[in-house]
Amino acid sequence: MVILQGQPFCQQGNEFRIGGFSTLTADGAAEVFGECLRRSPVPGDLDGAADTPFHTEGGGAVTSGDLRIEDLGYSLVQYTWIGGGDQDRFPQILVAGDIGCTVKLKDVKTGNTLNGKDCENRFNFIKYPNAKYSRAIKPVNEADVEKMMVILNRMREEDPTWEVEQSKELKQTIVHGQGEFHLRTLKWRLENNEKLQIKFEEPKIPYRETITKAARADYRHKKQSGGAGQFGEVHLIVEPYYEGMPVPETYKFNGQEFKINVKGTEEIPLEWGGKLVFINSIVGGSIDARFMPAILKGIMSRMEQGPLTGSYARDVRVIVYDGKMHPVDSNEISFMLAGRNAFSEAFKNAGPKILEPIYDVEVFVPSDKMGDVMSDLQGRRGMIMGMSSESGYEKLVAKVPLKEMSSYSTSLSSLTGGRASFIMKFASYELVPTDVQEKLMKEFEAKENKDD
Repeated sequence: MVILQGQPFCQQGNEFRIGGFSTLTADGAAEVFGECLRRSPVPGDLDGAADTPFHTEGGGAVTSGDLRIEDLGYSLVQYTWIGGGDQDRFPQILVAGDIGCTVKLKDVKTGNTLNGKDCENRFNFIKYPNAKYSRAIKPVNEADVEKMMVILNRMREEDPTWEVEQSKELKQTIVHGQGEFHLRTLKWRLENNEKLQIKFEEPKIPYRETITKAARADYRHKKQSGGAGQFGEVHLIVEPYYEGMPVPETYKFNGQEFKINVKGTEEIPLEWGGKLVFINSIVGGSIDARFMPAILKGIMSRMEQGPLTGSYARDVRVIVYDGKMHPVDSNEISFMLAGRNAFSEAFKNAGPKILEPIYDVEVFVPSDKMGDVMSDLQGRRGMIMGMSSESGYEKLVAKVPLKEMSSYSTSLSSLTGGRASFIMKFASYELVPTDVQEKLMKEFEAKENKDD
């Protein structure tokens, strides 16, 4: 617990180099804090240090039994002491400038405001910088997954700049931090304090799949095994979709013309971005209306696992224009499977492409390192969008694929001697280059064959 008077740390305008220490082993900590104490004003010498009531801007004093947390309404500080190894002191009051300790703060979390009695002050929660370094994390022993998540969530409360994400899409637990050392610290604490062995991996990239031209396909699902069987046949057209796109009256494939008569349209916003537009163009009752939801369900199941890399598909319009059913054997499962397989075949023939996430990146760099940083970004398939000066630094703006930003914080620090910084945020999904797509497809095929 640190009680501040609101005065400058040292005399205004003066700067002092006081050294550094290890946050892991505390080597050098005594020397650094000793130097802080030597150079800082003595709390008792500051006007009003001992008699200012504890209420605003961190000034004043703390008395045992005096503090409470925002809305809980009960005392938090049972007693206080000033640590000193074998020479601990237990004063009844801490004044501005003192560094003291207390116990039983189990209900206090990062960002809480501590108030004196009869005070209702509340400070805005700190806005932390966006994460700059990410790694997938998993325990060496898979049986420890639940234990690991409990510990990670507790550590997240202690340090909100550690972010923990369980990605359903990537099937990974991902931790985000401010840099490589930040996550190495997390790993050290897990392995040494919690005795839990873990390993880091590079996070998978959330690619997307889409199509670039219209295509047609049909599929018949038929199964007979004594008694009632299964039968469903679906004919459909797929094409790339954009907002406000009109529906053509006719389509032409291999010299054959297909007329479209829209009976119903359903737009499904996808939770992973983009849309699926589903159009019912059945004429003459070739497929009963009650089977249309089953066809849509089959298509959606394939949208969740595209044929190129198994990634989510997006921005597709599907038109079901014909099919067949059987008075006895047709059921929902038959049409769900027929719709799924017809869609999969049409998707593969519609010029499928892989999309990758692109991020807006802003790098603040000393002018003498501008050329090195720019060359590095271009080597990461980055597109330079502009340059300017800001706060004594050169500001470089670029669009860079997420795939290429995996270890950028470490590389940027190495390039600039730790003098540069950057921020990044998601911008859009864009088509990957042809050579990158071929590489990704080969990797996916190899993985599928290995799993089989």
